[in-house]
Amino acid sequence: MMASHEGTKTRRVETRRLRFLFDTKSGATPSSGVEEYWDGDINWVTPEDLGKLEGRYVQDTRRRITEEGYKNCGVSLAPSDSLVLSKRAPIGQVAILSVDATCNQGCFLLTKQNGVDERFYYYALIYLRPLIEILGRGSTFMELSADDLRSVRLPFPDSETQRLIADYLDRETVRIDALVAEKEKMLTLLEEKRAALISSKVTRGLDPNAPLKPSGLDWLGDIPVHWKVIQVRFACPSLQTGPFGSQLHAEEYIDNGIPVINPAHLKDNKITPDYGISVDDETADRLSVHKLMEGDVVFGRRGELGRCGVVEMSQVGWLCGTGSLRVRCDQRQINPKYLSLIFNGTNAAKRLTVESVGSTMDNLNTEMLGHFRIPYPPIDEQRAIVSQVEIVHVKTRKLADQLLISVDLAKERRAALITAAVTGQIPVEEMRP
Repeated sequence: MMASHEGTKTRRVETRRLRFLFDTKSGATPSSGVEEYWDGDINWVTPEDLGKLEGRYVQDTRRRITEEGYKNCGVSLAPSDSLVLSKRAPIGQVAILSVDATCNQGCFLLTKQNGVDERFYYYALIYLRPLIEILGRGSTFMELSADDLRSVRLPFPDSETQRLIADYLDRETVRIDALVAEKEKMLTLLEEKRAALISSKVTRGLDPNAPLKPSGLDWLGDIPVHWKVIQVRFACPSLQTGPFGSQLHAEEYIDNGIPVINPAHLKDNKITPDYGISVDDETADRLSVHKLMEGDVVFGRRGELGRCGVVEMSQVGWLCGTGSLRVRCDQRQINPKYLSLIFNGTNAAKRLTVESVGSTMDNLNTEMLGHFRIPYPPIDEQRAIVSQVEIVHVKTRKLADQLLISVDLAKERRAALITAAVTGQIPVEEMRP
């Protein structure tokens, strides 16, 4: 029994095992090599579909199977108003089918029995997700078994109370979700405003009334008349890629050693290491030519080109990784943070991607980056731009943090409301419209 205490009153909520409320079936996948099994009319739900779902209803799926594929893989078809629950990667995502559908082996189909409101049990399974996740088992990956799921106890109020609670939660969660959506929209707009402001300062300077001239670069547009356009190599005398595989072997990596910096560790002009990808002092000394100095700018050579970060004093001696490229600036000519801002705050990165080489993936090399042309204000103006951008970043980050806290509180309120409603902690009278 699930109980709640309201003053001196105790209201108990009956529970039943899931097997007595739903018919539970696992999914399957038709042979991928048989063309006739795919691109049909039968919706086929996967955990990926559930992860990308906006709202609670499955109305369509990324892939569909044919009648022949359905018959040949032994899968079941669940009617609309059934529930679908992921049993792995991750466990416990739940949705309601608004169309007849089947699923792959990463999901369960829960077809409701008499006396079951699917909306109420959608909320009940959200409340019970932490428990369901704990039930996962496996050595290579965690998976929920059908027997464990069928044994889960769920609250079982009468049908009328189920409907009333579901209606109440529909109303209240819509309000909370609208608030969250509005806050997240504000976060997006804040980031867009920050990015536009930074781009303006980096490419146009701090004086909005400064006379302009064409830069000659399609990604840059006009720049102040007293600025120049130069190739990166003229302000950065040393450009060097990280060690190749023949110099650094997998068995040489250790935990909590000297970090090796690769593209995944570069974001927003910062370098954030993974201490699981590091080497010992002896290996670092052998690769001393790849050690980083304060003010170096580390670029990712693959993937999202232009991603870079500036080495801080505490990061001196870390290693430039195989997937990275180290740029050493002549700081009498160019401020490293200004150089980083060019690629993190303007359209320069997009232009780099256009110019990239490599048949299977974008690939940045020293020649390409060295010959890349960038805006070049006087060094004092570069420093002033960096200072102003950091002020903008601090202000924006403060506002963003406040919005994120507000979003988290709203989501916590949503979860607490669902828990209280489905477990009988809210009097039925309070839930009536």
